Amino acid sequence: MLPVVRSIDLMQPLAWLQRGVRDTVQAGWLSLAHGAALAAFGALLLLLARDRFWLLAGAFSGFLVVAPVLSTSLYAISRAIERGEPVNLRLIVRTWTRWQYSRFVVKGGYWSLVRFGLLLALAGTGWVLTSAALITLLAPQPVNTPADFLRHIVLAPNHYVFELWLTMGALMAAPMFASSVIAMPLLLDRRVTVLQAVLASWQSVLQNPVPMALWAALIMGLTGLGLVTLLIGLVFVMPVLGHASWHAYRDVVDASALPERLPPEGSA
Repeated sequence: MLPVVRSIDLMQPLAWLQRGVRDTVQAGWLSLAHGAALAAFGALLLLLARDRFWLLAGAFSGFLVVAPVLSTSLYAISRAIERGEPVNLRLIVRTWTRWQYSRFVVKGGYWSLVRFGLLLALAGTGWVLTSAALITLLAPQPVNTPADFLRHIVLAPNHYVFELWLTMGALMAAPMFASSVIAMPLLLDRRVTVLQAVLASWQSVLQNPVPMALWAALIMGLTGLGLVTLLIGLVFVMPVLGHASWHAYRDVVDASALPERLPPEGSA
């Protein structure tokens, strides 16, 4: 059984961003702490791969693939705000430790979010390796720094490595976006299997291709803005996108016929 997918207006993604900003302001430091953690992780990637730009480019691209998993508790915050429930540190801890209620429920039960996260991480790792191999094998000169990447890949005459790199990245990112744009919030909100969540996500994209393409462009554009501001912009951008993704799910999918996934008050 899949949830009902609604058709949405072209400019609906802008409303999602507006609600994402509202939730970020309302949640305060809890939301911004997520952004700070993601920015710190990006800074760690930059530190570790500063002399290996081929690895850095792939790592950041892969990071964007698994970002929906890292935003799980941001979805929980928006869910709590929507329901008028308390938003506090206990909610964050409970989301990551006991949200899926039972280790022994197979269908849509414990580890559904974890399994899907591992699939996305595997896809991200595959892109890192593909990106590294592509740039290492096809670049006309060694690429070790951002300046090398700009000189030998982006601006290189009579070479099409950059275009090929972008094309391969898009070919890998598009199905991952279609698989995850609705799946993660749905897995958090309802007791469904990973397959149900992925199929619902694909159906949402296929039924609303233009609005979802705009949403993907907004995600990439705002994330790029966060990156070019020396990662400082990510502190605010990532929480806004996380909360906005919850509202995207709520607008596109009617999951009222599916059983809710409620966190227990006691131990899992």
